[in-house]
Amino acid sequence: MSSDFEAYEQDFGTLTAEITNKIGRIPKLGGEEKTQLVLNVDKQLEEVRELMEQMDLEVREIPIQSRGMYQSRLKSYKGEMEKLEKDFKRSRIAYSDEVRNELLGEDAGSSESQLIKLREERAHLLDNTEKLERSSRRLEAGYQIAVETEQVGQEILANLHTDREKIQRSRDRLRETDANLGKSSRILTGMLRRIIQNRVLVFVLGATILLTIILAIYFNVRGH
Repeated sequence: MSSDFEAYEQDFGTLTAEITNKIGRIPKLGGEEKTQLVLNVDKQLEEVRELMEQMDLEVREIPIQSRGMYQSRLKSYKGEMEKLEKDFKRSRIAYSDEVRNELLGEDAGSSESQLIKLREERAHLLDNTEKLERSSRRLEAGYQIAVETEQVGQEILANLHTDREKIQRSRDRLRETDANLGKSSRILTGMLRRIIQNRVLVFVLGATILLTIILAIYFNVRGH
């Protein structure tokens, strides 16, 4: 698990370095070129958010005795992520002096206040957009947790159903065993009864033969 976390750390470092470099270039650009770079950075920031989610999941899987160190590292990465998002928001509404003069031309002095006002409005709009995005991510995370909880519940119910079936089959086998034991007991009792009867018959037959021999000897001696 820790090896996976470290691999995510390397990806995080690579992505954030690229984003930082691009954020520094955004104020120096204008027009379509700036728009494309902003979209590119926004996409990479989304990749970093997904990476952070994976890192968070990995930390939860790490044994408790080692988890504290990784939680501290993850917390610092989250702080770095928040700073990147703030820098990105500022860079989207910032212009270098060269770009500002190019946009305003000769009316730079008279339009400076309009640019400041526009910048404030855009900052406010971006702030609201960011809040909506955070709320959306929290809702998605809550929904994911609910789905996972439902899946766990279904698995538990399935396991309980399986265990119930196993217990029922065990009970059925116990009943069959009890019935077989009762039948075997009756068979043994019958066999024992027949053995006793046979022994009694043998005894009676032996006694009869012995008595016949004694009588024969008696009458034979008396006749002489």
